[in-house]
Amino acid sequence: MQLNEYMSGAIRNIMARAYKSVLTNPREARFVLKLQQTFARSEKRRAKVKREEGLDVPPFLICSISTTCNLSCKGCYARANGIADAPGRSQRETMSPEEWKQVFTEAADLGINFSLLAGGEPMMRKDILEKVAEVKDMIFPIFTNGTLIGPSYLEFLKKNLNMVPVISIEGAEHSTDERRGKGMFRRAMMSMEMLKKENLFFGTSITVTTENIDYVISDSFVSQLQDLGCKLIIYVEYVPTEQGTEHLALNESGDEQMEMVQEHQREQFPNMVIISFPGDEKHMGGCLAGGRGFFHIGPDGSAEPCPFSPFSDSNVLKLGVRGALKSPLFQRLRDARLVGGEHTGGCALWEHREEVSDIMLSLKNTAI
Repeated sequence: MQLNEYMSGAIRNIMARAYKSVLTNPREARFVLKLQQTFARSEKRRAKVKREEGLDVPPFLICSISTTCNLSCKGCYARANGIADAPGRSQRETMSPEEWKQVFTEAADLGINFSLLAGGEPMMRKDILEKVAEVKDMIFPIFTNGTLIGPSYLEFLKKNLNMVPVISIEGAEHSTDERRGKGMFRRAMMSMEMLKKENLFFGTSITVTTENIDYVISDSFVSQLQDLGCKLIIYVEYVPTEQGTEHLALNESGDEQMEMVQEHQREQFPNMVIISFPGDEKHMGGCLAGGRGFFHIGPDGSAEPCPFSPFSDSNVLKLGVRGALKSPLFQRLRDARLVGGEHTGGCALWEHREEVSDIMLSLKNTAI
């Protein structure tokens, strides 16, 4: 099966589960049903671009829209990769709300269905969120620490069902507070309770390490999230960004454990959408970064293979999304089989970061 067919099928399955999970909420159910129709048209758009231009359009984007954050979490990839700095300070400029809307409008026209919004803390840029929410043919999961969710944001989310909060935790209270700061777990739970009270679709993002894996994939923990109203779980396998933290990354045995348990979870919790990144890439022919299944747009418009591989030779402000997909860097990564190659789990580009750096250096020397 071709990758595009597999991913389109995966999206259909996600939307079917999402629809099933909101059947008791007529407003959400109508919205998801309409999206299923929109995404069917998007699938045809991607196929048309492939047929007429020979360009593979991924269904996903990951975009870092904020360069600031109100927390200082340990092992933060955004700070390690220069996207964000200490609270109140930033290292990079960010595109304007209008420029972000322009990018997402083009992306939707190409048939891209989802853009994960990250940062920094994306909810610190409500001006950007309000503008991109106008692009109704896309879903925007907002990866947030949840601390800014209150009456104002609840009203915004009720008016814009295409904006889906995904609250990040580390599992148990002690694990979350140890990484994010004292009281952050209880604050996240409070945000989930507010979202549940408003009957809003929301999810949680869980960084999986060797230290918390047994707890966060347990049925009891997933049941707790389900009781809180959570309809989506995204397991993000830890990628080392600081020296001395390599032991926290899952090995092949850990990846196999994740895969086996998630098969069980999807049967045990049929009304939840459960995704693993990058673990699910094993079934999609290897790493999906570099435009193969998604790419990352930095706050200044830099088109990068993924958030964990902050190299860029193109910018969506200058080239647009279509131009960025033609990036020589992305093509070299595919040719070298660093994306789309053999995949046993974990982050392929992080494991081969020296080779990625060499490719980038080669491209710069060629340009000179």
